Amino acid sequence: MRAELLIENIRFPDGTSGAVAVSQGRIQSLGPEVLAASRSFDGEGALILPGLVDGHVHLDKTLIGLPFIPHIPGDTVGKRIEAEKHLRRTIDVPVETRGALLIEKLSAQGTVALRSHVDIDTEIGLMGLEAELALKERYRHLMDIQIVAFPQSGILRDPGTADLLNAAIEAGADLVGGLDPAGIDGDVSGHLDIVFDIAGKHGVGIDLHLHDAGALGAFELRQIAERTLALGLNGRVAVSHAFCLGELDAFDFDLTASLLAKADIAIMTTAPGPVPMPPVKPLQAAGVRVFSGSDNIRDAWSPFGNGDLLERAAIVCDRQDYRSDEDLELAFALVSDAPSQVIGRPSGMTVGAPADFILLPVRSIGEAVAERPAKRTVFKRGVNVTPVAGD
Repeated sequence: MRAELLIENIRFPDGTSGAVAVSQGRIQSLGPEVLAASRSFDGEGALILPGLVDGHVHLDKTLIGLPFIPHIPGDTVGKRIEAEKHLRRTIDVPVETRGALLIEKLSAQGTVALRSHVDIDTEIGLMGLEAELALKERYRHLMDIQIVAFPQSGILRDPGTADLLNAAIEAGADLVGGLDPAGIDGDVSGHLDIVFDIAGKHGVGIDLHLHDAGALGAFELRQIAERTLALGLNGRVAVSHAFCLGELDAFDFDLTASLLAKADIAIMTTAPGPVPMPPVKPLQAAGVRVFSGSDNIRDAWSPFGNGDLLERAAIVCDRQDYRSDEDLELAFALVSDAPSQVIGRPSGMTVGAPADFILLPVRSIGEAVAERPAKRTVFKRGVNVTPVAGD
């Protein structure tokens, strides 16, 4: 069968050279064999890798497209929420404009899919969700977008939010979120009951933010795992941040990690500093899936963040003292195959998988993470979507 596109003269991660044939947006063949094709693309000896996947981002929060806004201080999650809401009331550039700029920025750096958490509260209602649903459709050629209905202001402390979360799922959000059941809502059971009831009612997955520390956070993780098992949501629940996992003694860590593994709950970490970070290798050794993402990209929570997932992988390495090639490959998986699996996409580069990949002028995955080359050729469903210089 004649391929539509042949990407030739490329290097695979195992060190071999060859080509990738693409038809109807999917990989038709890959390896040393060269098939006949209607069109060809010279990879110039570049390394081909799976497209990057951002497991946690906030398209509605970014301030990209606005003049630089100085950071508003606030040393607790609650204070940061209030600072963000204050800033949100003053912004006159809509989510669709700012989110579009961020999607284009992420795509140019090699990201082909993302999970975005969109704020749902009684002040903003579903406005952010409506904007992100429009972006999801508008940019489907560049990015696979999964949306989490996220109660940033809490649920119980913001009466009416539970109904809005239900409405958000009915309107097209893919998952329901939650936030610090103890630290924000002050009621672990009450908060989790609402989140899991919505998930069970609509048959959707869950992704909760959990900043609560130490033994309290570990208790909440175990409560989340027990509810996941009870509802049969194994493999459909993720917890973002989970700083507490980096603070536990061996007994509490093993107890919590084993229950997370049993429920197949994935843990998202951005490798933040200076707060504790979930230990990646011990969690993986316990059978827990770990993935990464950008989280805040120039917004009210942080003036930093650029959406470069190769840089995020390098940050993971720095925080976890990873130095070997095998370690760097592990970190790369946290921003490629691991989040791809979590959001329900085919992972890796295999025949039949979407032709979503990047070409980098390096010789290995380790070099890609260490060097983070600026030159990146990005293919989405077999189409070269790399921005032209000057665009």
